[in-house]
Amino acid sequence: MWSGDFAWHSGWMGLWGLLFWGVFIAAIVYALRGRCCGSHGRHTDKTALDILKERYARGEIDQAEFEQKRRELER
Repeated sequence: MWSGDFAWHSGWMGLWGLLFWGVFIAAIVYALRGRCCGSHGRHTDKTALDILKERYARGEIDQAEFEQKRRELER
């Protein structure tokens, strides 16, 4: 009788141990993810005009297209 209770309790202790280590490792991964991965997947506070300026600075659009889209955004 005693060995059956012991086995039942040790099974729960094993589950709680797995849960503890799972949460612990997940917390570490979550904390480190922001440091090593930059802002990928995160919400930024950039406006449409900020993005337009970046595209112009990278040379993706020319000045005429930049001015046209800037005017459209300011409406």
